[in-house]
Amino acid sequence: MAKRILTLIVDPIKCDAYGHCAEIAPEIIALDPWGYPIIRGQVAGAAKAHAEMAVRQCPRQALSIKASNVDVDRPVGSTRR
Repeated sequence: MAKRILTLIVDPIKCDAYGHCAEIAPEIIALDPWGYPIIRGQVAGAAKAHAEMAVRQCPRQALSIKASNVDVDRPVGSTRR
């Protein structure tokens, strides 16, 4: 059985450290001492709406959300397919 996981991605080349993203989604995004975003965990629950808004509001379009599927029935490190 596959589970869908959403991850917030930052393009460090595009980011100019405005910090809007951390204001919009503080439960997912922290800022380093220079104002660049640090992503804390995956996007889930109520944080999804905040993450999507942060992506839309980023003035440099440096944020995106990546969806991936994880097989929850298979043990971690298993090579069985």
